[in-house]
Amino acid sequence: MVINRGGHVAPDTVSLRYFLVLAHELNFTRAAARIGIAQPALSARMRRLEAELGTALLVRNTRSVVLTTAGAALAESGPPALAALDRAWDTARNAGAGELGTLRIGYSLSTGAETVPALVDRLIRSSPGLAVGAIPMATPEISAAVADGRIDAGITRGEQPGRGVRRFLLRRERVGVQLAQHHPLAEHPEIEIADAAAYPLRLPDRAANPVIHDELSALFRDIQPTPRFHTLAVSFDMSQHDLRDGLTLAPAGEAAVTALAAGLAWRPLRGAATLTIHLVLPREQSPLHRRIRTVAKTVAHELHWLTD
Repeated sequence: MVINRGGHVAPDTVSLRYFLVLAHELNFTRAAARIGIAQPALSARMRRLEAELGTALLVRNTRSVVLTTAGAALAESGPPALAALDRAWDTARNAGAGELGTLRIGYSLSTGAETVPALVDRLIRSSPGLAVGAIPMATPEISAAVADGRIDAGITRGEQPGRGVRRFLLRRERVGVQLAQHHPLAEHPEIEIADAAAYPLRLPDRAANPVIHDELSALFRDIQPTPRFHTLAVSFDMSQHDLRDGLTLAPAGEAAVTALAAGLAWRPLRGAATLTIHLVLPREQSPLHRRIRTVAKTVAHELHWLTD
């Protein structure tokens, strides 16, 4: 029961919906059949509705039903009122399901080639009421930004340390090397780790992502003589001109294939451990956080991101 501003009892929406069917049919038998209830039950509900409103809505006789002035006014104003109420219910349901609002995702640049665009695209298409913003960030800052609420979610390469967050494995990818198409090793479908170690190896700056730097360098830990490592002065140089000398190799995950510059190739390293990409969410999760988690699981399954 709802009390409106005039102190009157507002009738329930079911009675209003039944009345609108009757106002259209102007026949109790047909209206009751459309609604799916017995005619006496419909008659009783209409009498109760008139009592709640304090005015007659219908003039009844044995053969017809005629709307009173109040009934005609309600028949005209009822549909838009119900439509507005339905929209309000939908809005509340969408918000409760995490399908409404603003979602801020921080991501490391190296996940922006394929993983983040696929996830953001699915979020936008599946939840039109959700405004999604993706922000490139330094990897070590992402977990802290999620924990303190500056962003709602993060996508990181590697399981980054940090308190106040939960991490979910989003993607597992093979490790290989980027190299020039004319490099001597490019003719092989797979490359032995020891063979790759015979050439200069470019690693990502450790300050940008200590976890991935250490995982990639660990691939060559037992190789003798010690491989020659170097780091680019400019992170994420999209031209990759240091690889064009036909000597240098750049260890990287398989997602690098989607952003290869012209003249470059990617080949897997035989026996190398996989790299991982993680979804980072706060420990206390709202419907919005649960929504991105659900969509992320769906995308990971459909695109086979977790297939061994």
